[in-house]
Parts: sequence; C-alpha cells; structure tokens
Amino acid sequence: MNYNIFSWNVNGIRAVLKKGALQKLIENEYPDILCLQETKANQGQAEVDFPEYEEIWNSAKRPGYSGTAIFTKPKPESIIYDFTDDIKIAYPWDEDTYGTPLDEGRILTAEYPEFYLVTVYTPNSKRDLTRLKLREKLWDPAFLAYLKDLEKQKPIVVCGDFNAAHTEIDLARPKDNEENAGYTKEERQGIENIVKSGLIDTFRTLNPDAKRYTWWTWRANARARNIGWRIDYFFISKSLESNLKSAEIYESHFGSDHCPISIKLEF
Repeated sequence: MNYNIFSWNVNGIRAVLKKGALQKLIENEYPDILCLQETKANQGQAEVDFPEYEEIWNSAKRPGYSGTAIFTKPKPESIIYDFTDDIKIAYPWDEDTYGTPLDEGRILTAEYPEFYLVTVYTPNSKRDLTRLKLREKLWDPAFLAYLKDLEKQKPIVVCGDFNAAHTEIDLARPKDNEENAGYTKEERQGIENIVKSGLIDTFRTLNPDAKRYTWWTWRANARARNIGWRIDYFFISKSLESNLKSAEIYESHFGSDHCPISIKLEF
C-alpha cells in the first residue's frame, strides 16, 4: 500500500473552495489523504464535493474559528478527536490561565493499518505572546505525550501547522524574529523536543540545506519576495524512515497564507 498524504492550513475552507484552490490541489496531485487545518467551518457549512473521499471533521465550538479535517480515500480503522482522556488527566487545563484550546478542534487522528495519522493546528502564541505560556507549559508537552502514547501501539505520522520555525534555516529573517511569536526559544524548544523524542522531520531529513517556506505574512508583499517561514511539518516515527519516499513543499500553490506540503510512504 502506498500513501500520498497532503497537509494544508487553508485559513478557511470556504475561502479556498470559493477560489477553486482546494479543487485544483486534488485534481493536480491526487492525494490519498488530505489533512486540513484552520478550516473555520463545521461540516455542511462548506460546499464540499469530493465523493471519492470520506470526510472527518473536528470543528471548534466557536463559529468560524480554528478546526481540523481529514479527507481520506482509504477507510480509517478508528478516529480519535482531540486529546485522549489519559492525556487530559495527566495535563489538566486551568481555563483561567490557559483558555480553552480543547474546544477549538485542533487535533484529529485517523488510524490506518500501518500507522496513526495525526493532524494538528497548534495554538499560536499571539503577537503579544499571551499564549506562549500555554504552548510551553501545557500544549507542547501534552501533545508530545499524546504522540508517544500512540507510538506505543503503532508508528505515527503527524502533520500540520505547528506555528513555530525550528532553526535559523526555517525562516528568512531569524535574527529579526528571535523574540517574536513563532520563533521564541520556548516554541523552538517545543519542536526540538519532538525531534529529540525520535520523530523525524521528513522535509529536513531529505532536504538538509533547503531554505524553503510554508507560510508568508500577508503584509509587505512577503510571499512574492519569499520572506517566509517553514512552520508546517510532517514528522514520522523512526521506524517509518525506510518507507519515506518524498517530502515536498508546494510554494506555487496559492489560496491561503500557507502552502500545501506532502509526503509519500510506500509499504
């Protein structure tokens, strides 16, 4: 079985459908599985017409905000929404301190015969860093613990918008952004902990020196000037490294402030 898996923060599924951008991606690239972040809609609110795909949605309680989805041709063996109960108990949420990210549809997991596939839309620390404490103290360690729990059962593939650049090569202007959301030492450490846990950054493994990006601010014509950040990733278990055949970034595919990314796995 081969898997052509895509991930894309669409910044509103209704917007990319209206632009024809999601349709174009499916028509041109034929993903077996398509993971979406920041859908900003509930199932049924968007005019989705991809009959070959099963749709799995995890939408935020707040209308028009956050959310994840998986469109899949192979039928999953099981679905997990958000964190498991064990993780919620191990990492209790103080809503007065951290807010309510568990209500924001940020994690969606589909089980396949060979692996668990997790898509995530990591909370942004915000420009004033008011959610940085959430990231450092709660979300990042809880999410990594969730991944490692899954990995005890079978290998994992995790993709999505992690809202952080890992190292200097992953953004165009690292020196200018060392204290800014997305490149603070706390957020970078969150990515580093994922790698240190044994998960593989697929794109960086296959492209160790490539300066390529997945997100550009709308301001200052940043995308045309390629002043970007690589904050969208595919991580896989070490045991899947021999199955990894490619890891791609699609900078020329428009429709969102992020671009799609993909991996191919062969079994």
